[in-house]
Amino acid sequence: MSTPRTNQPGAARPRILVFTGEGAGKTSAALGKVLRLVGRGYRVAVLQFLKHDPDTGELSSLAKLGVTIEQCGMGFVPNPESSRYPSHRAAAQAGLERARALCASHDAVVLDEICGAIAKGLIAEAQVLALFAALRPGHVCICTGRNATPDLIAAADTVSTVSCVKHALRAGIAAQDGVER
Repeated sequence: MSTPRTNQPGAARPRILVFTGEGAGKTSAALGKVLRLVGRGYRVAVLQFLKHDPDTGELSSLAKLGVTIEQCGMGFVPNPESSRYPSHRAAAQAGLERARALCASHDAVVLDEICGAIAKGLIAEAQVLALFAALRPGHVCICTGRNATPDLIAAADTVSTVSCVKHALRAGIAAQDGVER
């Protein structure tokens, strides 16, 4: 395992980026940053908090690039009253523990859909803020998902909101490999 990077320009503190909003493309934006980071020699990991589909283009592409990618989600999150909700919460909490380990062993980590996990009550915002506080100088943490909280936005260095003007799925066009999956 290589030594985590800390000697980068601007590495006096960790960098936190958030991609949020109702539009499609938050994960795609984060993965664009992954390409840039890998190109600069960073060891990168991606942890997907709500997704549970082993057959996506990003999983196979990232593996080819040597990027660690894991899914800790269980798919569609039921209402908190559902008997299935506690297992989703337990999976997200286990994912948060995994995120701490990945932050310690990698130079950059994408916490995909973590904003949604907070919004759905699977993870407490305070837990994510504590993870941010423990990041070492030069580490990059990228968070995605709808409904980023005000405190998460305040903690971030860069925040982008993706809005939906039009989406093919709303028009009844089926998801296409390479575009939506």
